[in-house]
Amino acid sequence: MLKGRIAVLALTILIAGCSSRPAIPVSDEQTLVMESSVLAAGITAETPSLTISDIQPSASSRLYNERNEPVTVHYRFYWYDVRGLEMHPLEAPRNVTVPANSSVTLYGSANYLGAHKVRLYLYL
Repeated sequence: MLKGRIAVLALTILIAGCSSRPAIPVSDEQTLVMESSVLAAGITAETPSLTISDIQPSASSRLYNERNEPVTVHYRFYWYDVRGLEMHPLEAPRNVTVPANSSVTLYGSANYLGAHKVRLYLYL
């Protein structure tokens, strides 16, 4: 009897673990996510500025390179609907080289009507 309960409990935990998808929920306070390696490379960034229009929502963010050498940064904009749910399909990751002691502006446009929030993810 105890073995049966343990087996059912183990199966329930396994199913629950497989059905959950790792994700970072979007909030108004966390619209910029940077891996620690980006900061270690001397890159800082502004939180993305979101512009919602009737045609196509867009976002921009400025990256700054505080080092004496160029740094290539990979990035992706994630778009969310009014309920905070991630919109699919995801944009392809992009990259930009930030010149030494300089800055660049990243731009992204949602390919979805109804995008109300954005998150920018930066990594090396």
